[in-house]
Amino acid sequence: MKIIEVRPELHLLLLEFGQAYLWNDGGELTVVDTGIATSAAEIAAAIEELGMRKGDVRRVVLTHHHEDHSGGAAEISGWGEVSVMAHWQDAPVIRGDVPVPPLDLTDEERELHRDLGAHLLPAAPPCRVDQELKDGDVIDFGGGAHVLHQPGHTDGSIALYLPRFGVLFTGDTVAHVNGQVTPGVFHRDRAAALRSFLRLADVDADLACVGHGAPITGARAALAAASGAIAV
Repeated sequence: MKIIEVRPELHLLLLEFGQAYLWNDGGELTVVDTGIATSAAEIAAAIEELGMRKGDVRRVVLTHHHEDHSGGAAEISGWGEVSVMAHWQDAPVIRGDVPVPPLDLTDEERELHRDLGAHLLPAAPPCRVDQELKDGDVIDFGGGAHVLHQPGHTDGSIALYLPRFGVLFTGDTVAHVNGQVTPGVFHRDRAAALRSFLRLADVDADLACVGHGAPITGARAALAAASGAIAV
């Protein structure tokens, strides 16, 4: 596990697999995505290394239900007064009430997804969802985090926009791999995911915190440039 300071109040946690973000509002912590099922211990260690306690976590916001983003949520939800939040369309999957929907995979993605599922990614334990989110909701962290429904990667994928700080959490709608800003992979609805990517280019963000890869500085310009190569 590696901790990267993105801003004084924001840290990127590079986990054994995947990543999570930690936002600190004066000692009140918000975790955005939680890695795989074994990641909670890594997140707790990162919090302690930053001089805080896991009991300082007040909310977990899940950008979508995939196991590498929601896997640690069940354990973190038991750390104290923690509210778990996700879009209402993904909440039944996170709770374990319905199965994970099938994906629209390319041949290349199908092989990669099979390998990851078989060797790396444990299923996410069912986790309660205390607050079901919808487009336009505002969550009480980071000066007000605006929920942007971005369907496609999953039916209930969301982004979070913090206008006070110019920060955008994109989930897996956006990836930043080998210096390239691109749409993510493993979508439920590929065409819808690409439309969501294009919409995020219109958000007035200085910094985009993606689901996989380093945060993107000059986010609006970078997303707009990447959008030029996308045909929907």
